[in-house]
Amino acid sequence: MDTLTQIVEHIVKEQELIIGPLAREEAARVSNIVVRDNGTVLMTGDNKKAAIDQLVARYERLFGQASVQVCKDAAASFLPSLKTGETPDSLK
Repeated sequence: MDTLTQIVEHIVKEQELIIGPLAREEAARVSNIVVRDNGTVLMTGDNKKAAIDQLVARYERLFGQASVQVCKDAAASFLPSLKTGETPDSLK
């Protein structure tokens, strides 16, 4: 599993701890993100950065700035392993 997919999966799991199953439902509404019944999260397509930005924006619209911080905190341990330019803008 690539790092960006790991980031999305971790973000969804952390959001789910706070807002429950709605976190998975919202993630499934984002293009290029697939949430399976067993809880695994997959990313399709080439622009994974854009999908992460859309996911973070979706959580922010619903739950505010605190939700963005949860996303950043969830992704923080993965960011050092990304190459220059791979970090989604929403996680900077």
